[in-house]
Amino acid sequence: MSQKSMYAYAWDFVETGVAENLSQFKKMGINTVTLAASYHAGKFFRPKATTGKIYFPEDGTTYFKTNPARYGAIKPVSNSVHGDGNVLSLLTKDSDIAVNAWLVLLHNSRLGSANLGSTIKNAFGDPYIYALCPSAPAARAYAVGLALDVSESYEIDGISIESIGFPPFEHGFHHEMSFVKPNLWLSSYLGLCFCEFCVGGAEKTGVDAKRLKARVAESINDYLAGDIDYPDDMAKQFWLADVAGDRDLQKYLNYRCTVVTSLLQEIRAAVRKDVVVAVIPSVARPTAGAWYEGTDLLAVAETSGVIEACFYENSSERIKADLVDIKRRLGGVGKIKGILRPAFPDLESREAVMSAVNTLVDGGVHDIGFYNYGHVRSQSLVWIADALASVNGRSS
Repeated sequence: MSQKSMYAYAWDFVETGVAENLSQFKKMGINTVTLAASYHAGKFFRPKATTGKIYFPEDGTTYFKTNPARYGAIKPVSNSVHGDGNVLSLLTKDSDIAVNAWLVLLHNSRLGSANLGSTIKNAFGDPYIYALCPSAPAARAYAVGLALDVSESYEIDGISIESIGFPPFEHGFHHEMSFVKPNLWLSSYLGLCFCEFCVGGAEKTGVDAKRLKARVAESINDYLAGDIDYPDDMAKQFWLADVAGDRDLQKYLNYRCTVVTSLLQEIRAAVRKDVVVAVIPSVARPTAGAWYEGTDLLAVAETSGVIEACFYENSSERIKADLVDIKRRLGGVGKIKGILRPAFPDLESREAVMSAVNTLVDGGVHDIGFYNYGHVRSQSLVWIADALASVNGRSS
């Protein structure tokens, strides 16, 4: 049976009660809950909340009862309120609802700050404390342990993995401050990791990573010392020309893909065989841009079998274009799930939500998730219900 999933947080269930929420979801046509089992920090506007309209979750904590024996040097920190896993346990006891554990793996400021040796480091050696590096052995062991732990401890149906690779430069910390105008060329170079594990691993494959690191630092310094800001369209072409013409840069980016793919292979091998492992390849738009983060879409599909793509677009035409491109890259390998945002800034009307859902179904995507229960207004839930009723009516 295809999954129609609602993404949600533990605190949203606690406020109104798990049973009441599930009853509402089932009436909407939702048959799956994708619950955040590990998550980073944020400032969340909760339109439907009676208290805590603006909510700040604890940074980098888990929302299930963890087993420290399943981890190496880096161990998870349980959420002080919901870390007992009670919400996840109650969800899995309902036989009429499927449950996926949503795991934010390496985007974790709490663990990054405490484990600087395992974080991403730019060409200048500055650690990005919000991002554990997928090349670092301790970070890899943590990621594998997290997926193994939740799948062994709870009767979940699947896991949705987010943040398994190298994040873009802008997707990072809180209250970021910069008086330098951003552009794709600059951000792409600042986002590259040159930690000892990335450099050492790439060197073993024949990449002159140390020289590349020095050249990247020099190029950034020269740009910052200059008196011109690259226009957006020109910066994009400068970056693409560098990728196409710089052999070491090209090979380094390809190496990053092997790092992420091998980490996913370790996770898939560790997790219970009956648990579906889906990978959210990127929140960047379009999905094809995931390559920068080290996510090779075809390799991921071959490894886990499922790409869970974020179709975060404001029209069904753009959603269709992204889906066509993903399918072209996969060539029939694996399965595609889709995630939609039925609210600002994406799908801002009932018609837009219905059109987006039908576009995915027409394109062969029948497993659809909606992000996110706590973030959207009540009207969005009505739109979802109408869209799912329309799809169900077509298949009956």
